[in-house]
Amino acid sequence: MQNSKREDFKFRQPNSHHCFACGLLNQIGLQLEFFDNGVDQVRCEATIPENYNGYPGVVHGGVVAAMLDEVIIRTAMIRDTNHFMMTARMEIKYRQPVPTGTPLALTGRMTRDRGRIARGSGDLRLPDGSVAVEAELTMADMPSGFEITDRVLEELGWQVYD
Repeated sequence: MQNSKREDFKFRQPNSHHCFACGLLNQIGLQLEFFDNGVDQVRCEATIPENYNGYPGVVHGGVVAAMLDEVIIRTAMIRDTNHFMMTARMEIKYRQPVPTGTPLALTGRMTRDRGRIARGSGDLRLPDGSVAVEAELTMADMPSGFEITDRVLEELGWQVYD
């Protein structure tokens, strides 16, 4: 995936209250913020603190996976911020350690959208632009019984925050 410029991502996506990845009120969560380009890519910049390490000074691989999962799955929300999908399959390639306390750039890209099933890819880059981790995701619409109503969105606190 090519390294897109920060200024290409002008549209802020919603956050929730309690999600591990994007929940702004979740004191133990990552509180990530996402921006999209209005077409097919989502970007997130983050600096992960030491309390999320696996090895001293290195972000835990599961936390890295959660971050990539979120940035890729949010590509399905570019046209409709209430289009929630779930991960059906994820493949990750860890190329180099992801350091804590270091500015990171994550980018997700929609690669195929077939309605109920979609595919996306993403990467996590270090400050020098090198790729530390790559991922591919197969996404599926939420199963019946998980309808996203106005009440559910309100309970989630799902909105764009300043």
